[in-house]
Amino acid sequence: MPKSRIRKKADYTPPPAKQATALKLTNRAWVAPVMLALFLIGLAWIVVFYVTDGSLPIDALGNWNIVVGFGFIAAGFGVSTQWK
Repeated sequence: MPKSRIRKKADYTPPPAKQATALKLTNRAWVAPVMLALFLIGLAWIVVFYVTDGSLPIDALGNWNIVVGFGFIAAGFGVSTQWK
């Protein structure tokens, strides 16, 4: 009986490598310092208001000084969304 031919398998060739697209990241080095500064200003505003029994930072605002302090903190959170 004749011997059957052995089929030679083709060597494995990996698929072509995809070219990585360059991500264009802008320099956002200003975000972290501004964010931290806003957090600290808001915290300091509220602490000064409580320590001075409402006479500082702005006496005319009264208890609205708390809202101003939390406004600075909220602005810090708003800036933090730009951080990459």
